[in-house]
Order: sequence, then structure tokens, then C-alpha cells
Amino acid sequence: MSSIIQLLPDHVANQIAAGEVVQRPASVVKELLENAVDAGATDIKLIIKDAGKSLVQVIDNGKGMSVTDARLCFERHATSKIRQAEDLFSLCTKGFRGEALASIAAIAHMEMKTRQDQEELGTHIIIEGSKFISQEVAVLPKGTSFAVKNLFFNIPARRNFLKSDTVEFRHVMDEFQRVALAHPNIHFVFYHNGSEMYNLPAAGYRQRIVGIMSGKTNEKLVPVNEDTEIINVQGFVCKPEFAKKSRGEQFFFVNDRFIKSGYLHHAVMAAYEGLLKEGAQPSYFLYLQVPPNTIDINIHPTKTEIKFDDEQALYAILRAAIKHSLGQFNVAPVLDFDRDANLDTPYHYKDLAAETPTIQVDGTFNPFTDDKTNQHYSKVTSGSGSGSGFSSGSNSYSGYSKRVEPSASWESLYVGLETESIESSPFSFENEEVTSSLFNDDEVEQVSQKTYQIHKKYIVSPIKSGMVIVDQQRAHQRILYEQFLLNMTVNQAASQQLLFPLNLFYSSDEMTLIEELKASLETTGFVFEDAQTDHIVISGIPVNITESEVSIVIEQLLSDLQDGIPASSYSQNDTIAKSMAKSLAVKTGSYLTEKEQDNLVNGLFACKDPNISPFQKPTFITMRVEDIDKKFAL
Repeated sequence: MSSIIQLLPDHVANQIAAGEVVQRPASVVKELLENAVDAGATDIKLIIKDAGKSLVQVIDNGKGMSVTDARLCFERHATSKIRQAEDLFSLCTKGFRGEALASIAAIAHMEMKTRQDQEELGTHIIIEGSKFISQEVAVLPKGTSFAVKNLFFNIPARRNFLKSDTVEFRHVMDEFQRVALAHPNIHFVFYHNGSEMYNLPAAGYRQRIVGIMSGKTNEKLVPVNEDTEIINVQGFVCKPEFAKKSRGEQFFFVNDRFIKSGYLHHAVMAAYEGLLKEGAQPSYFLYLQVPPNTIDINIHPTKTEIKFDDEQALYAILRAAIKHSLGQFNVAPVLDFDRDANLDTPYHYKDLAAETPTIQVDGTFNPFTDDKTNQHYSKVTSGSGSGSGFSSGSNSYSGYSKRVEPSASWESLYVGLETESIESSPFSFENEEVTSSLFNDDEVEQVSQKTYQIHKKYIVSPIKSGMVIVDQQRAHQRILYEQFLLNMTVNQAASQQLLFPLNLFYSSDEMTLIEELKASLETTGFVFEDAQTDHIVISGIPVNITESEVSIVIEQLLSDLQDGIPASSYSQNDTIAKSMAKSLAVKTGSYLTEKEQDNLVNGLFACKDPNISPFQKPTFITMRVEDIDKKFAL
């Protein structure tokens, strides 16, 4: 039998590797930016078109490459950072496997320009699908420029799996922010379709965080600083009152490399214990420095997950450092044994005895005398002494009780009431004639329609066949969902104008989402007066939303749309209606009056589909009398 196992050609192997390394344009951005950082660049420019589908270009002023290195860098497993296996445990750079450039070149049109500082001329290479088209000598500035065009041009199936430009741009934005936050000493510039998105000069950590997120971020940050033998923790956490429902602004950097760690995130949440509302997520930007030989960063293809030697110690140190910072800046309650000096008794009072005050009473005073000119004052004199706080004599404090003149006889207050006629009232009342009922009493079944609330969660209402038990939160979600969807469909939503417009601040990627949703939100009743790069101004809100709920509604909407905005307008309206219904619906644990219970039950059964909530959960169940009888028959 002939052999059937054979070695794959290089271009096929590169395409297979690209499936692991390059998942979307953001993956290309990450690899090229990290290469520029490893090259020692102090100025990096990122240019993308169509969210990276048409072009991803990274230009740096790093050390560049020689002619030989420029050609060799596109080979698989070609790297300048690894010489032996032991080097894997002492890495201080980003890329090291040597698969990134080879994988990218296998699925795109790639153009590279590079020149070293000591060389007069540079190298210009063009590659299309792993095939070298040309390599020429050119006059170039110092550094390297990579241009990746037409990503997945030779793999149409992979290109079809890409999301919309909005979603892909958000992923590119995330990768850019992670690299820029990790290296505040580098000047970054970011362009998308010719528009400048970021221009971040070299600065400190705080300035870089504020520059990327928004101007209002500065007042939210609480510094964290802890230095131990096994780890150095620096960075910032946000105050609990600025916590969000989404987990977007949460960054861990280990040795200047962005990572994701559920274990360390749990340590942060433990430090905020008792300070956050249910479901709220704090923002944090934490930079951890550990010895390279105590971590393993080669356990995940994208290098976003690493393994620590002593996770328990890191957990305890990180939790204690954050808790200490929150307490130090009076964000969290702490035990304070410092006494207020104003509440302390002075030391020279300790030997002073309390003196009994003397009272002088006039025994001849008669309160029932008719003499209107008779006025009497009783003088109350407190004891004197250096410790009493008051002095006797002419400066003594005297309290006087002045005799109140008796008023006229009480009977005079009611003179004339018995003769006062009801006709003197300015109001006239019309007698209502009581008519007989349209139906005979024996034809009408008197049924009490009272409702009852159980554990502030369920509403029980009697029906003809038994009773219905309604989940108040899900029922209200269904009611609000259909109301919002109807308003957005017919464009007849009512809006209430605000006396003072609301200024709400958001990060740049959140502002991008809001701009996409602006038209749909206006159909629900929102009125946008202005929209800047970092904040929006709202002058009108829907009638069923209070001013304090506006930020909650928009924040919940941004959280629900983290995975992208639906392409069709109907899907957008459906998503917005669901998100707003979730935010505004009455929550479990809320007390409802009997009238509110009746309105909720009546509103639910007036819906087109009262059986399920917008999230496909049952809104009510029914129990027949027969079912109850069976329970008692056991």
C-alpha cells in the first residue's frame, strides 16, 4: 500500500497558522503594533481603512531591519528573540514565536518598507499570499512600515465570517487601547478612514488613561501602589460610585503585556466587597511587574492568558493593595480611632464639681388675677464658678417667664356658629339622582378582583378557574418592551423637555456606539442637543423615564451592545427596546401598592404576547381549583 502522509507546502501551513494567529483585522493590528514596540520605536502611527478590511498600516521609527532580516522575517518560526528553550522563561518582549508576519503574508497583500539608522538606503518588499512579488532598494526614512491590504483575499470563507465595520472597528480600537495603555512613554497616532481618532503624546500612566478614556476619567481614579518582593503593583482603580454594568474598562498588564485573568479579577472584586451595587463592575488599570521566570506566557495563541507560579500570593497582595488605597482616599469605610477634639472634655475640668443651680420663686404670684398691668418675672440664676461656663453677677444668664394675659372667655370663640347657615358657603352642590342598576342583582356575579403581592416578587390574582401568579419584573418588561417597540415603529414617542440639559461623559468607543444608535434612540423620545468626542448633551427624555434613570438606561444599552450593533433597523429597535425594558422594569423586591398591582396585571394581559417576557421567560403561571384540590387530597 502506498504512503499517504506527506508534508504540507509552506503556503498551506502558513494559511493554517493564520487561522490561529489572525482571526480578524484587530489581530493584525495587535501583531504589528507589538512588533513596533519591540523595535524600540518612540513614535508609532496606525492607519486603517474600512475597519482594517482594506488596509492596516503601522509606521514606526524603530531600529529597522537589514536586507537579510527583511526577507527572513516572513519565514515561519524566524525570530530574533529566542535562541534556546530556556529563553521562553525570560521573555521581556511581545512577539517571539515568529509566526505573525508569515501568517499575515499568507492571507493578504503585504508591503514592507524598512531602513536602519546607519544605512543610507532601505528595503522595499511586496508579498501577495506568501509569494514574493518584488524586493527593491529604496530611499526611506528610519524605521519600518507594514501595510496589510485586502485581508483574507484568498480565503473568501474567512472574510465572510467578519462582522460589520462597526464591530470590527471596536475590536481594532480595543487592541490599540491595550498597547497604548501598556506603553505611555510612546507617542501613538491612530487614523481611521482619514479621520484622526487618537493623538497620544508620551506621558505618564494617569495622563495616558485620561487621554484614551475621556476627560472626566481623572476624577474617578484612585491610585494603587504596592511594592513587594514577588510583585510590584501600580495603577489606578475607579471609585465605587462610577462603577458600570459592563466590563469594558478593566485592564491587567503583566510586564507591560495585556492579559485576562478571572482569578485576579476576583481579587479586585473582593477588595470592593460591600461597596458596589449588585451587578456593577468597577473600572481598573493595574500594572503588575513580576520576575519573568515566575510566569509562563506561552499557554495561549494570543498571549492574553498567562500562568503564575504563586497565584494565591498575588491574589492576597492585589486585594490588600486595592483595599488599602480605597480606604486611604476615604472611598471605603475604615476604623478611625482619632477622636474629635471638640468632643473631648478639657483636662482642667476633671477636678471641678458640679454645682446645683438655685431657683427663686415668687410665692405671691397669682396667675388668675384680672390685673392686666400686673407683670411678674421670675429670675432663675445659675451657679457661678470657673468651670460652669457662665459667670454670676451682672453678667449672669437670666431666663424670664412672662405672664401671658388670659384671653376672653372661650365661649366667645363659638358665638354665631349655631346660626351660621350652610347657604353662606360660596360652593353649591348639585344633588345626584341615584338610578337603578342596568341589570338585576341576581344576574350580576359579585367577584372581588383584589390582588396580593408575595415576597415583593409575585402578584397573585384570582380568576374564574383558580388563580394566576405573575412575575412582576418579567411582566413589566413585557409591557415596556411592547410600548417602546410601538413608539419606535410608528415614530410617535412623546418626549419631556428638561429644564437643565444633561451632560453625560463616555469613552471614545462608547461614543462611537452612541452615534450609531442616535437615530434609533430619538424615536424612543430622547432629544440630543449636542454630541462631542467625549460627551453628549440630552435636552429631552421619554415620558416614562426619570432624569436619574437616563444614565442607567444608556449604560445598560452600551453593555448589551458590546458584541456589536445589529445590521437591520428592526433588529436595532428590538435590541434597544429590550435593553430599555430591562433597565426600567420594576425589580424583584420592590413593593407595589394594590393599584400598581392591578395596573401591572391589566397591562400584561393587554399585551400582544403576555405569556413570555422579551427574553423568552414565562411571565405568569395559572393554578386551577382542581390542582389545589389535589394538593389537599394527598
